[in-house]
Amino acid sequence: MATLQIADLGPANRAFAADDPKAVKDEDGKYFDAKGNPTYSIKPDGTVDWFTYSGYRRYHSECHVCHGPDGMGSTYAPALLDSLKHLDYEKFQAIVIEGRQNVGNGNEKVMPSLGLNKNVMCYLDDIYVYLRARSDDALGRVRPGKRENKSQATIDAEKACLGE
Repeated sequence: MATLQIADLGPANRAFAADDPKAVKDEDGKYFDAKGNPTYSIKPDGTVDWFTYSGYRRYHSECHVCHGPDGMGSTYAPALLDSLKHLDYEKFQAIVIEGRQNVGNGNEKVMPSLGLNKNVMCYLDDIYVYLRARSDDALGRVRPGKRENKSQATIDAEKACLGE
């Protein structure tokens, strides 16, 4: 476990300083902020960590149908770029796992529970990290061109989660 000195590429003034996404810890290529939440690492040359890249892929295979491309929202699901400015990591997990209903004023919005969907649950941190980078304007509306390699620990964890 190495302590990193990674430049904070997000906006200088954050609404929630306690949720600063700056990576302060690296465990086998997975980055964490000061609170221990998964976060992104984007190098000055644009290279993203494996989990941000994986999150891009997983988001676009499972989430964008409702929440729009790149987390920008749609006519029937909110922009997750905005949601992540107000949701902490634990609340994000709870909503994805348990689902959510917002009913009222003739406008029913339902987020189904995805707690049994291995294509979401095995990559939930990845999706969160990708959306966090998008929400902080650290990553644009583009498939990351350069990425770090997937670590053996990540390969092993993925296989275990998927039951392989």
